[in-house]
Amino acid sequence: MDLANRGTCLRMSRSGGWLTSDRVLAYGGATLILSIALLGAWGWTTSGFTANTTVRPGIDFTVFWSGSHVMLHGAPASVYDYPAFSRAEAAQLGAYVNRSFLPWVYPPTLLVLVTPLALLRYLPSLLLFCALGLLAYAKSVGALTGLRDRLAKPRLASFVILSFPGVLVAAVIGQNSLLTAACAAFATRLLAKRPALAGLCISLLAVKPQMALLFPLLLVATRAWRACFAAAAGTLVFAAASVAMCGTASVHAFLSGTTMLRELVLEQGTQYWLASPAPFSAMRLVGAPLRVAYAVQIGVGALAATAALDVWLRTRDTRLRAAALAVATLLATPYLWHYELAWLGIALFGVLACALDTGWLPGEQPVFVAGWLLPFFEFFNRATHFPQIGPVVLLAVLLVVMRRARTMPGVAR
Repeated sequence: MDLANRGTCLRMSRSGGWLTSDRVLAYGGATLILSIALLGAWGWTTSGFTANTTVRPGIDFTVFWSGSHVMLHGAPASVYDYPAFSRAEAAQLGAYVNRSFLPWVYPPTLLVLVTPLALLRYLPSLLLFCALGLLAYAKSVGALTGLRDRLAKPRLASFVILSFPGVLVAAVIGQNSLLTAACAAFATRLLAKRPALAGLCISLLAVKPQMALLFPLLLVATRAWRACFAAAAGTLVFAAASVAMCGTASVHAFLSGTTMLRELVLEQGTQYWLASPAPFSAMRLVGAPLRVAYAVQIGVGALAATAALDVWLRTRDTRLRAAALAVATLLATPYLWHYELAWLGIALFGVLACALDTGWLPGEQPVFVAGWLLPFFEFFNRATHFPQIGPVVLLAVLLVVMRRARTMPGVAR
């Protein structure tokens, strides 16, 4: 069957499906209620998060806040000295972090951005950080997908977006993935009309370089030269400023720390594998040797990059471009914690917006539901120890995006 006939058959098989705009609101509300109930149960069983037997909400934010405190009151490079940083965390947040010390494993670029956090006390700073992340995520994903115009109650679009479990996981842990996802969403949306600003948004991903892996490939392939140059220039300025503020010692310490992170967490960390939807983690969890796990990761990553490239060259619909970028990025990096699945929301809401426009294609709705629930699965899997299904779900979402792009090529939004 040729592509034209295949596209005709797909269009004929579209249906309204059971995921209507009204039900999206209802299911979003149900998810949010479930999330609040789980958070309440967590607080109840730990006596208001005071028990010493478990981690507390915002545990990753303790690293950001402590890093900020070191920047304001100490030597920046000392954040990479794990014993010294552990003492700094304990001195400022001792009772809260308890035995849950987390090291600083981020590049100096992030250290520069988090500097203002410790100007406020820990709790107000955490609440403000989460509020900014939620606002940026809701605004960027909402603007990118146009979901507001496709719901029965447009004013509740942000409510639906923020009900995605990946948002809850990122906010509860106190991670910055809502902000990095917002940067990616804004960059993709601005690429056609304001390429320089899009490039600057991309340059902010220097705080987590693994989440910017595919942007250079896609920008060059689509000849988005202004955005490409702006991203490169912004990244160079950002990196230079971080070296100037943190010193060259911080760069050497960061590079040295990545080796330890790779050996102890990525390659040997069973608890990490259980919570990571990366292909590498799935292979290690079933006992695959390092060489095999890396080979599978490289193969799946290359396949995902090729799929994203195909989508970007086939359609100008920013919803599908952003969806392909987001999922392919998640599949391309071996170091991927559950909280990064906030990026998956970009893809899911992009597909949802397309489906509310033209109807669901066969098989899309079960994949959407699997992607919707994946952050919950990864968050609890360190306790349940189920097989790692994350890569399978992500590949299924990527296939959905590719098929969408093939049925609506050349569409711009």
